[in-house]
Amino acid sequence: MNNSDLSERDICTKYITPALVAAGWDLQSQIREEVTFTAGRVIVRGSQVSRGEARRADYVLYQKPSMPIAVIEAKDNNHSVGAGMQQALTGAEALDVPFAFSTNGNAFLEHDRTIADGGVVEREIGLSAFPSPAELWQRCCAAKNLKPAEQAVITQDYHADASGKAPRYYQQIAINRTMEAIAKGQDRILLVMATGTGKTYTAFQIIWRLWRARAKKRILFLADRNILVDQTRINDFKPFESAMTKITNRQVDKSYEIYLALYQ
Repeated sequence: MNNSDLSERDICTKYITPALVAAGWDLQSQIREEVTFTAGRVIVRGSQVSRGEARRADYVLYQKPSMPIAVIEAKDNNHSVGAGMQQALTGAEALDVPFAFSTNGNAFLEHDRTIADGGVVEREIGLSAFPSPAELWQRCCAAKNLKPAEQAVITQDYHADASGKAPRYYQQIAINRTMEAIAKGQDRILLVMATGTGKTYTAFQIIWRLWRARAKKRILFLADRNILVDQTRINDFKPFESAMTKITNRQVDKSYEIYLALYQ
């Protein structure tokens, strides 16, 4: 069969996925195919509510779980190698990842979003020359001037449990950007999130990763009502178990590491 007769999905199965695996990407933990990362914009017309087009990527590559590093847009062989680049760049911007790739099964077109003005941003590479996870991570760290100690904090694992719950794409961006800022020494960070977007879960993952990396040894979480503190303690913050306490009667037991309290 001629490659021009293959569908986009066939191109992915026969050429793209094998090329990624050959480059060292783990099929189970680092490669996700046909990733829908938002259900689409909510559109309200009078009393009618509908969803806009869902946003998706053919491939998202991960340095570690919940740490995306590249987006790949695949086209069938009747398209040019760069035909999917605009879609790849749109996905890369939405997911806040540094590398975007387009492919038609013959080669890859790479767009490096970390390169400053004046550098070589795009290059075409063969199927057998796709960068390894270590190479992309090294290039990303070099562009951001991340030292080994900072990388150790940034790459700290997310909390994972049997439920399989994972951050939504915007939570993931907030968590990863916060970890990077703190690792670099920034000590004042403001995240603004609307009601229902998972502020407590986002805060939990930030605290979990900082705590596990030993980047912060004592952490204080504040809320304005007792019910919010108690719900946080028994729900999202439950994995902290015996390392966590609630401050009451203005008395602080310094044998704990995670503290919950009222602003008052």
